[in-house]
Amino acid sequence: QDILGLTSQSEWTGVMLSTLFNEVGIDAKAQWFLAEGSDAAVMTRSIPLAKAWDDAMIVYAQNGEAIRPEQGYPIRLLLPGFEGNMNIKWLRRIELSEEPYMTREETSKYTYPVKDKIRMFSFEMDARSMITHPVYPQKVSKGYIEIRGIAWSGRGKVQKVEVSTDGGKNWQLANLQ
Repeated sequence: QDILGLTSQSEWTGVMLSTLFNEVGIDAKAQWFLAEGSDAAVMTRSIPLAKAWDDAMIVYAQNGEAIRPEQGYPIRLLLPGFEGNMNIKWLRRIELSEEPYMTREETSKYTYPVKDKIRMFSFEMDARSMITHPVYPQKVSKGYIEIRGIAWSGRGKVQKVEVSTDGGKNWQLANLQ
């Protein structure tokens, strides 16, 4: 995981959370939803309701097979582009509210300093990139090879990507597709 920066590279199958909310109906005042896991820590996170209407999913399969127990079997919450700790495994409850729930994780565990303040809610995954070809442990000895990868900004359109093949001494602009 450290090689790819703790980044998931899975294909997920499930139901859009917006579909479920449309089916059951929700209070118009709701602005947040709480996702609670049934793990020993009872991992619980408050998530803006806008994410549910956008691309949140309740997933039951990963890479073409049922989710494995260590990945949250039988279902888990998937929030594309959000930090991994918010993708609740072993999902057992969703609750709606007008305000965040201020859970243990949001008030102590997943907070961090930004300048002279403490940020309590961090949703979007920050800018990242990874090389998808060639893949570890493949080595390139000599010659030219096409390097492919994925990059995202976390909060907008990727404007440019630079690649270094000498440990960061020199950088070259990559072609974006």
